[in-house]
Amino acid sequence: MEKTKMKSYSLSEMIDKHVGKRGTKAREDFEYKLNMALLSNMIKKARQERNLTQAQLGELVGVQKAQISKLENNANNASIETILKIFKALQAEIYFSVTIGGKQLSLT
Repeated sequence: MEKTKMKSYSLSEMIDKHVGKRGTKAREDFEYKLNMALLSNMIKKARQERNLTQAQLGELVGVQKAQISKLENNANNASIETILKIFKALQAEIYFSVTIGGKQLSLT
C-alpha cells in the first residue's frame, strides 16, 4: 500500500484561504474581531493579576461591574478613554505601535 504525502499549510495560508486575503473586507473584519478579543483577554488577565474582582475594578474606574464584564467578554464597543482608564487603574503599562506599509512609525 502506497502512502500519500499530506501537504501542510501555514496559519497565514489557512487564514488567506478560509477568511480572505489581506486587504479584503472579510479579512479586516476578522482581524478587528481578533484584536478586540485579545484586548478583552488582556483586560481580564491584568485584572486577575491584580487580584481584583470586576466590581472592584469598576469602582476604581468609575463604572458598574456589568460594564467591566462586557469589556472582558467583548471590547468592541469600548471607547479608547475607558480602556485607558482601566489599564491606568490596573497600574498596567500599555504600548502603541503604528505600522504603515510595513514600516513602523516612530515619534522621533
